Amino acid sequence: MKSFSIPISRRDFFKIAGLTTAGAILSNSVDIEKVSAEEKIPGEKIKYAGKNIPVLYDVDVCVCGGGPSGTAAAISAAKNGAKVVLIERGIALGGLAVLGCVYPFMDTHAPNSDTPYVAEIKNRLIEKNIYPYDGVTQQTWHNPEILSLIYDEMCEENGVNILYETVLVDAISSNKKISACIVQTIAGLAAIKAKIFIDSTGDAYLSRNVGVDYERGYEKTGNNQPLSFRFEMGGIDIDKLYNYVAIELKEDWCKSKPPYFEIAEAMHRTQRYKLEDLMAKGVESGELSQEEAEYMQAYSIIGKNGVMSCNFPEIPVKFKSTDPIEYSKAVTYGRKMMRNMANYLVKHLPGFENAYISREATMLGARESWRIKGKYFLVEDDYHNQSRFPDAVCQTAWFIDAHGEKVSEKLPKGGFYEIPYRSLITEKISNLIVTGRCISASFILQASMRIQPTCMSIGEAAGIAAAYSLKKNISANSVEWDKIPENLRSYVSQG
Repeated sequence: MKSFSIPISRRDFFKIAGLTTAGAILSNSVDIEKVSAEEKIPGEKIKYAGKNIPVLYDVDVCVCGGGPSGTAAAISAAKNGAKVVLIERGIALGGLAVLGCVYPFMDTHAPNSDTPYVAEIKNRLIEKNIYPYDGVTQQTWHNPEILSLIYDEMCEENGVNILYETVLVDAISSNKKISACIVQTIAGLAAIKAKIFIDSTGDAYLSRNVGVDYERGYEKTGNNQPLSFRFEMGGIDIDKLYNYVAIELKEDWCKSKPPYFEIAEAMHRTQRYKLEDLMAKGVESGELSQEEAEYMQAYSIIGKNGVMSCNFPEIPVKFKSTDPIEYSKAVTYGRKMMRNMANYLVKHLPGFENAYISREATMLGARESWRIKGKYFLVEDDYHNQSRFPDAVCQTAWFIDAHGEKVSEKLPKGGFYEIPYRSLITEKISNLIVTGRCISASFILQASMRIQPTCMSIGEAAGIAAAYSLKKNISANSVEWDKIPENLRSYVSQG
């Protein structure tokens, strides 16, 4: 018999021998029980696609999507007594504000537009030592990681059940009513039953699945607004950047000062920016493409010294946010643009000499995709006419900001228009409410109402309406917002 040729110590030999013996004991003494996936989760099951899948929750309200409007809807419904489950495909609430690096919250430009939920978010930021006001503008400077923590805490305090890493797959409906949605969880397919469903997916995914009419893209061209692939850069000398842009170049576009500081440029706009020359030189030298030089914007992040949230690149409009193949190509294309633009700033923009990409967004920034056609369809005239509605759930005056198509004049100071509850509901499905950027509105009008504070207020109202419809035993699409007692409403029309 040949000797063992690999050198091995006495101690290691006994380790191997012990493992071998343990394996032999296990294999000889126990037959591992084979259990089918559907048997592992006890409780009610429903038939779907030829399979028996578990019902994870049977609740009053199921909210699909944990972005700004969905989180607001879930918390608001729970505060008003509903049993709620919130489905989120990532592992943090907040949507683009947290996962997409979309920072800060833009200002509605409407007077006293903060509904109670929006005001509470700002107060909770202050409690976490993230002071959201710069003293000059009205935009809300937050912190992504602190914001996700606040959302978790608010859901826990109000009894909202969160399902993370859970993707909406399908829905079961009949007689103009949704009975369950089908989701993909870490354990496989499952169902969620509810009396009312709130579509906060941003892409009207639940609504489209149950036959709600919709539009996508600009009615005149078919194009979506361009996607963005945002990221954060660390190692920036903010004071040096401020001195160069605000003092040396005399750029007075950003009125606030560090730690609240913003830089921007957007070619071919009426507004002229001092940093356009810097980006144009990159095109001349061949270091930047014209696509890359067109748009650049970055904001300092409160609580992250030396870090800025970069609102670029703006991915060319040829990549549609409603085409899964084009969307996927946009990720690769955008990442290349991101790296090239970041490298250019490190080489040429004072304050960025030691900067580096510290974080990439985990979702592309989709400004617009699908939009439902509900009981009331908001159009551009509603913006210019400053429309008022008895069933208004919020107000806004953010300008028409349709990248690639139209950037409109602002409303006069103090002006605003309202968004009616009827734009959140449809005749086709009685127990469905829609929130966020995919409500019933035209492409151009949506470019105004899509900002995060407005979406939060829409979601807040949806949660209140859902809870109210359950208490009064009426369908969600029959709720008359203006008939709800004023003390229960988050907003009362100013018309």
